[in-house]
Amino acid sequence: MDYGLLDFLGLLGAVGLFLYGMKVMSEGLQKAAGDRLRNILSAMTRNRFTGLLTGFVITALIQSSSASTVMVVSFVNAGLMSLGQSMAVIMGANVGTTFTAWIIALFGFKVNISVFVLPLIGLAVVLLLMNKSRTKSIGEFLLGFSLLFMGLDLISAHVPDLQSNPEMFAVLRDYASLGIRSILIFTAVGLVLTMVIQSSAATFAITLIMCSKGWITFDLACALVLGSNIGTTITPILASMSGNVAAKRASMGHLLFNLLGTLWCLCIFVPFANFNAWLTEVIGQGNPADLYQYVSNLEATSPEIYNHLFDNSLPAGHDALRNIATMQMSVSFGLSIFHTTFNLVNVAIMIWLTNVYVKIVEWLVPSKSRDDEDFTLKFISGGLMSASELNIAQAEKEIGVYAERVGRMISMAQTLIHTKEKSEEYNTLLSRIEKYEDISDRMELEIAHYLNRCAEGRLSNEGKRRIAAMLTIISEIESIADCCLGIGKIMNRKIQSGAEFTESIYNNIDSMYDYVRSAMDMMVNDLKDIENVSGKSLIDSYNKEREINNFRNALRGTNVENINAKLYEYQAGIYYMDIVSDLEKTGDYIINVVDTLRDNFRKHAD
Repeated sequence: MDYGLLDFLGLLGAVGLFLYGMKVMSEGLQKAAGDRLRNILSAMTRNRFTGLLTGFVITALIQSSSASTVMVVSFVNAGLMSLGQSMAVIMGANVGTTFTAWIIALFGFKVNISVFVLPLIGLAVVLLLMNKSRTKSIGEFLLGFSLLFMGLDLISAHVPDLQSNPEMFAVLRDYASLGIRSILIFTAVGLVLTMVIQSSAATFAITLIMCSKGWITFDLACALVLGSNIGTTITPILASMSGNVAAKRASMGHLLFNLLGTLWCLCIFVPFANFNAWLTEVIGQGNPADLYQYVSNLEATSPEIYNHLFDNSLPAGHDALRNIATMQMSVSFGLSIFHTTFNLVNVAIMIWLTNVYVKIVEWLVPSKSRDDEDFTLKFISGGLMSASELNIAQAEKEIGVYAERVGRMISMAQTLIHTKEKSEEYNTLLSRIEKYEDISDRMELEIAHYLNRCAEGRLSNEGKRRIAAMLTIISEIESIADCCLGIGKIMNRKIQSGAEFTESIYNNIDSMYDYVRSAMDMMVNDLKDIENVSGKSLIDSYNKEREINNFRNALRGTNVENINAKLYEYQAGIYYMDIVSDLEKTGDYIINVVDTLRDNFRKHAD
């Protein structure tokens, strides 16, 4: 049968359904887990072995090493774990991805896909219609799981029958009989195929089907799987391209780990593949290399049966069908064992070389010094949007940096008040405050844009609530920056009018600044550890706000008395009160942030 354009498009659609099923399943799990998954990922930084275990568990659950390593890159980018800690998680993710291979091996050929896929889809739709958010998320997980195996079934139906297409088979036959060069070529094919479809699991599924039908030998199928281990690193590399240096190093570490692992395996490839074939026999699943030999012998000795075998015209109970079905299971187990053994051995070797990896990666991806006042977001970037629920942590970290940067403006504005008017130093400082305020405006827009992109993804109700709260927080922080610039504008008006402040006015303004700066410091500390805002910290912030208001009221009262007593001019008193009011408004914006933290981020009462 000829393989036409529609057949090829059908194969692309089947792979697309497979990948979409993995995506829906992953996102459904993230939404169902919510903060719990984020907390697990934050806790995995204790040591390399807990990191290894966590990487394995997370990847086994979401069925995608690409997704989990992108998450790791995101967390390194967000400063939630170091490069060394991320390497252990990435190693664990490589072992965890073999879980998908075992699922495919255990269910892909033993069970008629349509028997359980359609009932599961029915159940998933019922769960999706429920009101409870977590129930809907479980429904999404089941729907994704069903679509994944439906895609696998369709891939099997649409992969070109190379035996019935002599031209394509002749090309592959030429490349399949070149000895060690064939192994290198098929490793490269696995690499490129995985880079294109961005899923080692999909490559494994295609390889498993091709090998089980006797189109390629077992060792070449192993080479395809080996190449897919390198190809799967393309996703985190693409994700890190717009991230910071730490993110680029984490993705480079992932590439280096899989590349070096593949190199040692290629050095001993033939005995290693034979060892895994022997392991398959030991566990009672037969020799996976027998299938290709059986089909080849069938073609030579019984061409009529061979031809009927591939046009599906043999009766259901035919001996050839039974034999091939048995050997298909042997191949599926053999590839799963190869995939698992390779990653286990690789991790067992590489886990002890974590520090060496870090040094190599730091040398390959050197850091670049940046001017602190350049407009750059430290933790978030447009390229890391694969897991909306988890990307919230990056935004939380960035907001802490945003608040800290705006907090510097308070001290700048206070210094401006004491700087000699119309001097070069005064003009330079005022320009710096204006630059910081401009940076603040752009940071607010960038963070808000990032949060809105996160909100477009599949999120739990808790995630949506946090995003709304963070949008409120960044708006309040930007208002604080406006207040700091407002001090500069007040000072300019004061200079133009020729008004003069007395020593007592300067002292009172400094005292007001002490209150506001203390409140700002407490707010910044809370934002740096937004997940663990303490009750004591909240109480201290509210007390500081009352002190700011009481001091403002006291200064208002004495201002009128001082003007009447002619201690300073009326015009000076006006600008004096404008500064005090501006600082009091700053305190209001600070307490608005604290209120938002109290209502949306506190998990328990102290």
